[in-house]
This record gives sequence, structure tokens and C-alpha cells, in this order.
Amino acid sequence: MHILLVGLSYKSAPVELRERLAFQRGQLEDVFARLRHDVGLEEAAVLSTCNRVEIYGRASQLDGSVARLQQFFSRHGGVEESRLSPALYSCAQPQSVRHLFAVASGLESMVLGEAEIQQQVKLAYEHARLYGATGKVFNALFQRALNAAKAVRTHTGIGRGAVSVGTVAVELAGKIFDPLSRAVVVLVGAGKIGELTLRRLADRGVRDVRVVNRSLERAVDVASIYAARPVAYEQLGEQLLEADIVLTSTGAPGFILTRQQVEAAMRARHHRPLCLVDVGVPRNVEPSAGALENVYRFDIDDLQGVVAHAHQERQQAVAQSRRIIDEKVDRFLAWWRSECQGPSVESPAGESADQPPAGQDSTVETQQPTLR
Repeated sequence: MHILLVGLSYKSAPVELRERLAFQRGQLEDVFARLRHDVGLEEAAVLSTCNRVEIYGRASQLDGSVARLQQFFSRHGGVEESRLSPALYSCAQPQSVRHLFAVASGLESMVLGEAEIQQQVKLAYEHARLYGATGKVFNALFQRALNAAKAVRTHTGIGRGAVSVGTVAVELAGKIFDPLSRAVVVLVGAGKIGELTLRRLADRGVRDVRVVNRSLERAVDVASIYAARPVAYEQLGEQLLEADIVLTSTGAPGFILTRQQVEAAMRARHHRPLCLVDVGVPRNVEPSAGALENVYRFDIDDLQGVVAHAHQERQQAVAQSRRIIDEKVDRFLAWWRSECQGPSVESPAGESADQPPAGQDSTVETQQPTLR
């Protein structure tokens, strides 16, 4: 038996390719059925975020399953295998297990140490369980990955002063519009990233923030916490006329702002500068809108330069984090071997993040997924 990983991330693929392969919540039931019947996975989980799309699977075969997963990605995204293959990475245990633990702990994120990824891994696990895609091994695997993430945050400084995708988006907008506190900001999307972005805007003293969401009730709830103004989704076009900065973070499958809409708004604004920061995947703003005069458009891949300084400050915590992960991975693999060979010698839930791991002298080397 093997625990496999096939996927791609911001490190291996641009956003225009990642958005083609992204999975929507409404697709998951069918996706898990096809992973079972077409690919032959006995257990599976799908992690799809703005920065990565990964499928974890348990299978009896190695190479055949990897090839079928690559074909599955190709069909799902409508991307030729010849174009997709260079962007995909794949591996089996122990690398696949270590990679999942590192991802959940924020060590593989564009924003090193970000907190959102832990919740995203948890949701990926919950969705897999909901559709009957996990069993004994993957229940233990994901529970322990989340336990490792908690331990890393408890016992290292990886998340100290950590920034998120949303807060980095605010920093980027602040470089374009100074002072940021005087800007009219329209935030489109009131999900987790949107709420964190709103919090950061409040911290920066921005006084005029409008929250646009398909659910006006949700917009009202989130806006009320930060003294922002809720706006009905149907009024987004009107908001473009007044905004200095538009931050988008929705899960919409298509563009919510097209070039034509932005162009019309710019004419009505007499070409007053407009900053569009799009952290949605799939992207929320049509890329060609950035070619318009006085329109400054950025997407998720443009945030990488902003986070470089924050990464340097957190590097000291990486070695300690990887030692924790290495010990957690070893414990999981020992449990799994015992389960495959006989009665369990350790409970899957028998770890606690409240106790630091035993000290180790050597730093764990990063193991990148390499199996093809």
C-alpha cells in the first residue's frame, strides 16, 4: 500500500494554470467517485486553495496510480498532459506524508507560517470524510497532520506576527495608494480571506471600506464588526465609480469584473487611478483589465515579492518546525506499519500538541516531491 501525492502549487505553476485545475465544493462528490472508480484510490482527499491543488490518495499500486492521477488532472482541467506534466509534482511516503504535514503547518505556503492553510487542510479532510473518501489510514493521516500543525504553532515562532494572503494584499495596495487610510476600499468577498483582509484594513486605519458579497446578510455580519459598510452584490458596478482600491477574494468560477466593466467605469471616473488586487483562484478580475490606462491590477502571484521580507524573519523557526514535523511523521509511519502488519500499537489520536517533541540535534532536510 502507498500514500500518494500528485499536485501543483505556486512554486511550480502560474495562477492561470492553477485556476484551470482548481476544484469547487460542488464538484467533490463526483470527483471522489471518479478517484475511486477511474483512478483506483482506496482513500482520497483533495486540497484546493489559491496557491495549490493537490490530491492525496492511498493505492495498492505506485506508478500506475500516479499516471492515472496525472491523467485525471489533465481531463479535469482540460489541459494537455504535455503542457501539464512539467508543473505537476508527485511522490509517495514518506515524502508525501512529510509534505502534507509541512503544508498544514504553513511551511510550504507563499506566506510562510500563514494560519489559513491549517483550516483549509481541515476542510479538505472534512469534505473527504463527508463523501466517504477516507478510512482508517487517512483519518489518522489528516488528524496527525493537523496535530503537527498545532504543535508547530504552539512550540515555534513560525506564526509570530504572521501575515496572510489578505494582509499581504493590503500591504501591496498600500504601496500603490498612499496614505492608505484615506483610500476608498471596496472588498469583494466576505469569506475567511475577506474577513482577515478587512481586519488588516481596520488596523491600517482605513475609514471608508465597503463590503460586497453575494449574501448581503453575510456582508452585514462581517462589516458590522469592523465599522465597514455592507453593499449588495448588484451594486458592485456603482462601487467601481468611487473606489480607489478594489480587493477581491471570491470563489466565483468566472470573472466578476471584466475588462469591459472596468473600462466603462474608468471612462465614468475620468480615468482616475484604480488599483485592483485579485487574490481569487480562479481569478476574479479579467487579466486584460490591467492593460487599461491608470488601472493597476495584481493577482495572487504578484504577492510573492511583498512576502520576501516576512519570510526572512521567520527562517529561524523553520528548522525547529521541521524537527517537530519529522518526529510526527515518524510516529505516523510507525503506526501505519503496525496497522498493516498487525494490531495497532498506538492510537491515531494519541498525540498532544501541548507537549513539545523530544529534542533532536540535526535539522530535517526539506524533501521535495520528486517521484514521476
